[in-house]
Amino acid sequence: MRGPAVSSLLPAPPPTACPVSANALHPPSSVRLPILSARPPRLFLSRRAPAALGLSHDTGVTMVGTDIVGQNDLLIVGPGVLGRLVAQKWQEEHPGCKVFGQSATTDHHSELTHVGIIPSLKGSTFPQKVPYVIFCAPPSRSDDYAADVRVAASNWSNEGSFLFTSSTALYDCSDNGLCNEDCPSVPIGRGPRTDVLLKAENVVLEAGGCVLRLAGLYKIDRGAHFFWLRKGSLDSRPDHIINQIHYEDAASLAISIMKKGHKGRIFLGCDNKPLSRQEIMDAVNRSGKFDTKFEGFTGRDGPLGKRMENLKTRVEIGWEPKYPSFTEFLGLNN
Repeated sequence: MRGPAVSSLLPAPPPTACPVSANALHPPSSVRLPILSARPPRLFLSRRAPAALGLSHDTGVTMVGTDIVGQNDLLIVGPGVLGRLVAQKWQEEHPGCKVFGQSATTDHHSELTHVGIIPSLKGSTFPQKVPYVIFCAPPSRSDDYAADVRVAASNWSNEGSFLFTSSTALYDCSDNGLCNEDCPSVPIGRGPRTDVLLKAENVVLEAGGCVLRLAGLYKIDRGAHFFWLRKGSLDSRPDHIINQIHYEDAASLAISIMKKGHKGRIFLGCDNKPLSRQEIMDAVNRSGKFDTKFEGFTGRDGPLGKRMENLKTRVEIGWEPKYPSFTEFLGLNN
């Protein structure tokens, strides 16, 4: 869920465009950002973490100065694009709270401090457990993903909420079939990628935490559409169905779930507007928000995908997305 944006197509913002995040790469002029609002939104809070709170740059050590944990304090394991959005929204809803961020490296710790996140390396422990924990680090940078999740669970006080962000790839549905929260999961042994996530989910559920299975995350310069736009054309079937959710909506849904305080539940995050690969790139080409045009899909074989629907999650959590569909995000009618 986390990872570097494709640098060769990062959009160059016009004077009124939305600002890019602090860790974005310098964009060339091949693609321009859309003007999403007259007043550019603030992506991250700019306040600094309190100086009295220490931070650790060594894994496996005890965090210094974090022995006083408040009732709304939050630990984010994997404070990347999604994690930072969660931090921003959480700080806005809980002024004065502390937000801790554990990452695999120290590369972006100064940026985390600048946006009010107290950084440390993953594996660090707290003298006092934290009431809210969200784990949104990807498995790609872990030698033992389930063990990393278990360490995160050990830092949870079992009071507020422990949430793990997983993937809708775990739903055992295909051939354009309708899939919702009640559909069965793929079995252990189906494949190494799904096995890693299933084992991590089991750790979370056994600890009393919740799982949020997310569809494909996107924003203007990150997601499937941006990867395909960079390629120009792709040897994949155009009618394969893709399910998506905007990063901001994934963050708001995660927070809504954490605030409910559920235990041992699995929720689903998507926009309920599945689109084919062709429909996605047709929308990109029509939007006028990118100078580069996508040429097309040339494949004829491969799976058809599935159609995700999360009405049950929406009703129970009381949540609706800011961006009802990818096409509406681009300013087009559905």
